[in-house]
This record gives sequence, C-alpha cells and structure tokens, in this order.
Amino acid sequence: MYRVWPIWKGKVVIGRMTGAATRGLMVAILIATPALLLPDAAIDSTQITVLVAFLAAFLTFVEYNSTLPSIVEFRDAPPFNRLRFIALATTVMMLSLIFKGQSEPSLLTDGLTSLGTIIGNAIDFPYSPVRLVVLMLPTDSEPTLVSSMRITAGIAYLVSLIAMTAFLILVRIMGWPARQGAFNVWVNLPLFDPTAGGDVLNRLQRDARVNIALGFLLPFLIPAVVKAAVDLIDPISLQNPQTIIWTITAWAFLPASMIMRGIAMGRVAEMIEDKRRRTYAEAEDGMQAA
Repeated sequence: MYRVWPIWKGKVVIGRMTGAATRGLMVAILIATPALLLPDAAIDSTQITVLVAFLAAFLTFVEYNSTLPSIVEFRDAPPFNRLRFIALATTVMMLSLIFKGQSEPSLLTDGLTSLGTIIGNAIDFPYSPVRLVVLMLPTDSEPTLVSSMRITAGIAYLVSLIAMTAFLILVRIMGWPARQGAFNVWVNLPLFDPTAGGDVLNRLQRDARVNIALGFLLPFLIPAVVKAAVDLIDPISLQNPQTIIWTITAWAFLPASMIMRGIAMGRVAEMIEDKRRRTYAEAEDGMQAA
C-alpha cells in the first residue's frame, strides 16, 4: 500500500512558502527603494544595494519558511512585525520621495517637504533629538543639507510616533496578543531562554523596562555616535542622500522598535502574571472544596 501525502499538508507547505517568498520580496523592495527612486544614484551603490536586498530577501524567506523560530520575535503574534515593517517602509518611502523632489518636484514631494518642514521646525528646540541630528552635520555644511536633515528627521519622528501609538492602542484597547488565541512564548520569543535562571516573570518585566529605557535614550545617543564616526571616517559622507535616508531611518526606527518590543514583553509578563493568579485561585478553591 502507498501512503498518500495529505492534501492539507501540501496546502500548508505551499501557503507557508508563498508567504515567506512574499515577505522576502517586500523586504528586497524596501531596501532597493532609495536606489530606485533617487535619480542620481551611483552605479556602485546601486549594485551593493541590490546585493544587500537579495541577501535580506533570502534570509527573510528562510526564516518564515521554517516551522521553527530562529531570530524573528513575535512571528505568530500579528500585527507586531507587520506594523514595524509598515513604519519602516513608510519612512524610507517618504524620505526617498523628499530627496527625489529636490531634482524632480511634484505635488506629492512638495507636500511631504512642507509637512516635514513644519514638524521639523516645531520640534527643533535646544537638546531635542531633531536638534542633535542637525548638529551631527559638519559645521561648514550647506544650508540646503541642514534643511534636508531637519525635514527628514521631522518626517521620520512623526512616523515612529504614529507606529508606537498604534501599537499601544492594540495592546491596551484591543487586547493584543490575547485576541489572537493561545500565545506560545517559545515560538514568539525564540531568543528568550526561560531556563537561564531566575523567575521568568521578573526577567520579562526587567527586559521590558530595559528596552523602553533604551528606546527613549537612543534618539539622543545615535547622533553622538554618528557624529564621532563621521569625523573619524569621512567628513562629507552625510551629503549622500542614501546615507541620510538610512541614517535618519535607523535613528527613528530603532528606538521606536525597541519601545514597541518593551511594551510587547511587558504585555506578555502581564499575561503570565494573570495566568498564575488564576491558577493559584483555582488551586485554593479546590483545596477549600476538598
């Protein structure tokens, strides 16, 4: 007798591969967006961008095509990663359009530039993150470069604030991730070792606080690190639009991502604490009934 592979297993495998391939393609398009939109992109940088895009797409495909988790956290707790990807893609797309508008202006690019100018000027006060981003430029930078840095920083900061607010609403109002059903800590937190020592609840709460604290500090630390690196490596490297796009994107996205991760881990700790409380209450009720 021959064993026939169940049809539902084939559908699951095909669906998983299709989803992984789609995610890999979207990551590749995200990385290649600045090189595709900017009209004056250099050939060498474009080739490097294509190589990095293919590598990132392959790694994303391998991660999501695997049934076991590897490094991506909250893989089975949507829309955590989707929200982060949308925020990252929106930031890269908007910054690329702003720089494209400097040579090929349009109604969309002019509108984004005006929005970035308003936001950048509003939060460009002493010791603010945007002011620190502007100050990391060389002292002899052209006024247009300083203005572009302020505009892009304002847009990126706005997108990160919207993403964090949306995720906070998902957690506090819509009950993420409990509304998705059973939550598997091992699958969604593959880098978290529950057997490393100490109470799991205390470690989750501590990691949540650390991530949130680092998320608030990074917008102030990243400009200082970039300033030191630019002074040591290449004083004019920040004049490249693609360098500005990825620098500002990292400056805005990494802190927001860490704050969202801290909120998510705090939410998981709350769920574990509630589960323990219910279990202890049921045990006490059982002992009293006996």
